[in-house]
Amino acid sequence: MRYSPDGSKLGVGSHDNDIYIYDVAGGYNLLGKLKAHNSYITNFDWSADGSYIRSNCGAYELLFFKLDGMCQDASGRTNTTGTIWATETAKFSWNVEGIFPGATDGTHINGVSGSKDGQVIACGDDYGLVQLFRNPARKGAIPRSFRGHSEHVVRVGFASDD
Repeated sequence: MRYSPDGSKLGVGSHDNDIYIYDVAGGYNLLGKLKAHNSYITNFDWSADGSYIRSNCGAYELLFFKLDGMCQDASGRTNTTGTIWATETAKFSWNVEGIFPGATDGTHINGVSGSKDGQVIACGDDYGLVQLFRNPARKGAIPRSFRGHSEHVVRVGFASDD
């Protein structure tokens, strides 16, 4: 679940493969559904202006949706190259391609978070590590790794002051 940057809408990712968009001021009335994923929603980010959502699912898809019309933008990867994202939680996108250890699949990284200043990407993994990467983390990126958990780190996040 995540509120839009202006707080006017609430997005809810579901195990039925859809993202539900609700109008906050209207008593949480359903505005529409974003439908196109082939598996359950794992995370999504609002654009800073609230016009787009990018989302990942259990099938490792990265899809883009326009809120105007509640529809998928099949060219979203191209159409959003200059977009500023209000949050950075997508674990499958161009700027985090380097966070995956060799010989692993998409399940080994559990949570991703970008710092508010846009300089750092944090991720938590199945090995009990919290890793910090420079943004963007392209293939071959070398993280600073921190161990403190005995196993799976399922979510990561930054404090309000990074």
